[in-house]
Order: sequence, then C-alpha cells, then structure tokens
Amino acid sequence: MGKGILITDDTAFMRLTLKNILEKNNFTIVGEAENGQVAVEKYKELQPDLTIMDITMPVMDGITAIKKIKALDPDAKIIVCSAMGQKALVIEALNAGAVDFIVKPFQADRILQAVEKVLS
Repeated sequence: MGKGILITDDTAFMRLTLKNILEKNNFTIVGEAENGQVAVEKYKELQPDLTIMDITMPVMDGITAIKKIKALDPDAKIIVCSAMGQKALVIEALNAGAVDFIVKPFQADRILQAVEKVLS
C-alpha cells in the first residue's frame, strides 16, 4: 500500500498531472486542495504522509499554508512544486518547513525522486 499524499495546486490540470504520475507509481492520493486554506483543512482531516504544495494560489498562498500545517504538525512533510523558482522564494519555502522544492515545468522522474526521498 502506498503512502497517502495531499496535492495542493490552484490549477486542476496540475493536480491531475501530479496525481497521474504518482498513482502510476503506486502512491496513494488521499486528497486534493485548490488553495492553501483548503490544504490546511484537508491536512487536519486526512493526516497525509506528504503534502505537495504550490506557492502562488488564491485565498491562501503556499508559504502561509506551510507555516500553518507545520504549526499543527511539526513533523509534516511538504514538497513545494511551483513555477516560481526565484531563489528568495525557494529559501522562504524551505525556511517555512518545506523539505524540497520542484520548479515547474517538471519531469515526472524529478517528482518521483523527491517523493521517494521524503517518504523513505
């Protein structure tokens, strides 16, 4: 049985892309969120082993959501997946508690490598 992953991205296409890559490789997607606020609520409810988080989203951005999730669960594992590859943003995400940062557009093997590393 795969580990449970929560995918957070404001675009349905990106959530679907990530879901397809992960499910093909025997990972279980326990939930999806379209913004940081929903991600925090779903994190509380689902207690996923890993959260994949976009940064630029409406309602609540990914950095704020990471901080809120880490406040709920200091051991939460979060990988940021964002088109915003600016160094300052990467550092901010890692300082907030993210364990890895993947820049969009990404290769499927980069996603799998990051997820396997975090969940092993």
